[in-house]
Amino acid sequence: MTALAARSLLPRLVVLRRLSLLAQALVLLLAVGWLRIPLALGPMLAATVALALFNLFTQWRLQRERPVGDDEILAQLLADVAVLGVLLYYSGGSANPFVSLFLVPLTIAATALPARHAWLMAGVTTLIYTFLMFWNLPLPPPQGQLAELDALLARASGVAPEHAGHVSGFALHVLGMWLNFVVSAVVIALFLTRMAAALKAREQELAATREAALKNEQILALGTLAAGAAHKLGTPLSTMAVVLREAELAHGEDAQLSEDLRLLRAQVDECKKILSQTLASAGQARDEASRQLALDAYLDRLLEEWQLIRPQATIAAALDGPLPAPPIATDRTLEQALLNLLDNAADASPEGLELHARWDDAELCIDILDRGPGIDAAVAARLGEPFFSTKRDAAGSGGLGIGFFLTNATLERFGGRVELTPRDDGGTRTRVTLPLARLQQAPT
Repeated sequence: MTALAARSLLPRLVVLRRLSLLAQALVLLLAVGWLRIPLALGPMLAATVALALFNLFTQWRLQRERPVGDDEILAQLLADVAVLGVLLYYSGGSANPFVSLFLVPLTIAATALPARHAWLMAGVTTLIYTFLMFWNLPLPPPQGQLAELDALLARASGVAPEHAGHVSGFALHVLGMWLNFVVSAVVIALFLTRMAAALKAREQELAATREAALKNEQILALGTLAAGAAHKLGTPLSTMAVVLREAELAHGEDAQLSEDLRLLRAQVDECKKILSQTLASAGQARDEASRQLALDAYLDRLLEEWQLIRPQATIAAALDGPLPAPPIATDRTLEQALLNLLDNAADASPEGLELHARWDDAELCIDILDRGPGIDAAVAARLGEPFFSTKRDAAGSGGLGIGFFLTNATLERFGGRVELTPRDDGGTRTRVTLPLARLQQAPT
């Protein structure tokens, strides 16, 4: 069992022990106060009080930050077994119908602890059971009202009157066994159902962790390939810049050709600049890590940068929220993710976009509305998978399918999400939701 699972089991043992202490107190009160059974009340009460103090110690121990191991869980169960053995010793030993309560800690050990601990618990409970068969303080035969109750139970259970003298107290024993079975069934069912629920939740957490680890591996692989590609592209881009410059000098008399060559060289320079910025910012989570910007100013800057990248695209933006807007820490990865979503929408809707951003004290919501062909539910469900793309050109080629995957992964790092839904009047609504608390600190 992991330390986390063991620590989640210990509080359940505390609750279970509370129920056990309450049941022990009620049984002692019933046996001594109502049935007038002469029990050795002193040592039995001492054992119950000792178990109650041990439970208080365990509750205090849970408040400490120390890890809980299998050995500690086993020691907790052995303490319960020891107290139960003392109580049974003074109340009839193995003849006591509650002797099968030894199965409860054994069941817990078998379901929650390693095999060696479970076998040790089986050996200890068997040893104590065997000891109680030969050494115990037997219960006295029923007297007075208890004898009348025993006779009544004997008749109800079908014991023949002529055998009543040989089975004195047997009917009460049968009743005790029934009560013990009911208590054991309730305790075991309650514990095991909660244990099963805890194990199911743990399996779901492990599955989510494995999925997140797989996604991180894919992102790391893409980042490694991108860094390698950026490094390798530097040489051919430099060569292209030199050749274009020489072509400009050689064909300076041709105004139209010179203009085209200058445009090509400017595009090559822009590619080199993007690659340089990418390599320089690799591994850097924050843009000027301590810098903060008001949310509305951050969105204005984002839109201005996007318009520089896509000067032909038109966008109508509306920002809505309480002013002054809350400050957020600027982050290049988040900025790139939002720019990717704007690019996708502009590719699908060349005639223009709308952006509606609204925020409150807890959340930022950005809606990007386009007039493209829309999106169906099947495609929306697959978006975010690596290497799945909806972009196709006339030649049948299209995107690599990693832009939306990286965008989605970036938003998840900030505790956000992105949803694509069709609009009633045509087009797609891309909704980004981000918690402001995570935008004001470094992503994890």
